[in-house]
Amino acid sequence: MTKIYNFGAGPSMLPGTVLQRAQEELLDWHGAGISVLEMGHRSQVYTAIAEKAEADFRELLDVPADYRILFLQGGATGQFSAVPLNLMGDKAKTAYLLTGVWSEKAAAEALRYGEVHVVATGRAESYTKIPQPEQWLLDSNAAYVHYTANETIGGVEFQQIPDVGALTLVSDMSSNILSRPVDVSRFGLIYAGAQKNIGPAGITVVIVREDLLGRANSITPSVFDYTKQANNASMLNTPPTYNWYMLGLVLEWLKEQGGIAALEQKNIRKSAKLYAAIDRSSLYSNPIGLACRSRMNVPFRIADTELEERFLKDSVREGLINLEGHRSVGDFRASIYNAMPEEGVDVLIEFMREFERRYG
Repeated sequence: MTKIYNFGAGPSMLPGTVLQRAQEELLDWHGAGISVLEMGHRSQVYTAIAEKAEADFRELLDVPADYRILFLQGGATGQFSAVPLNLMGDKAKTAYLLTGVWSEKAAAEALRYGEVHVVATGRAESYTKIPQPEQWLLDSNAAYVHYTANETIGGVEFQQIPDVGALTLVSDMSSNILSRPVDVSRFGLIYAGAQKNIGPAGITVVIVREDLLGRANSITPSVFDYTKQANNASMLNTPPTYNWYMLGLVLEWLKEQGGIAALEQKNIRKSAKLYAAIDRSSLYSNPIGLACRSRMNVPFRIADTELEERFLKDSVREGLINLEGHRSVGDFRASIYNAMPEEGVDVLIEFMREFERRYG
């Protein structure tokens, strides 16, 4: 049987050992006599699972003590509303740096609750570059400045944390969290849907500085109120218990790999060799500026568009699945998150070379 390498952008592949362990523990978790799927979320045994996951997350990302870690529902899209509802306070304006589809969607949602100031936009260049800091127009009256650390669809990633001075910095890190070290103390809030680097779809992590709690608008739904969730250990309502458990298994796996610093070096190698293969080719191309190419999502095009269908069919036959680009842009995309082994990237590169030899 051909080995499968899943290059899907999300829900994405999970580490094989994590899936195997989940399978082994599915019917009876550590002698409890029941599955995690059946556990009461406030039971002593489940509370221990949840607390360990939070502790491992705090350790891996070196989260300071004055930040709360919340495990919520609604995905990053839910946070597009939750962030302004919780952080605007008595201010009427927010600020967004637009670098692709997801930052645009976040800004559009924030517009429901007040004025949105655009710090800068890369739309004129089809979101293939991040606007240079000297082009940014910060507004001191904004409640916060939001940016998307990695644009999953477009393949644009910030290589440094933006400098916004004394303003509160907020980031959507859904597709690159835990793939590189991050100085959490630079942020007021970080949020991330789990289904790319930290677990299955259905659970969302929010890291919020404590002094930002207590500002929620009165219309904020209780499940999206950070203060209420923080005061209830993310269990104001029944949380996605199994997803939280799976997230915990992934965190344990990350620690076994040597932590985030070790994974960053692996991610650098994987992305560098794939970009190098694309750049050497006369058939494939990548449109993203060199300074902001994503380590997580590598979009590419084929010069002869008539070969696109053949490329997808042949790649699937070789066990390389989910290489099609997002429906909004087409082309191709290889998502190479933490769980993608380096051998998977090597197999993809070899396939691309052989395909070009035959048809290029």
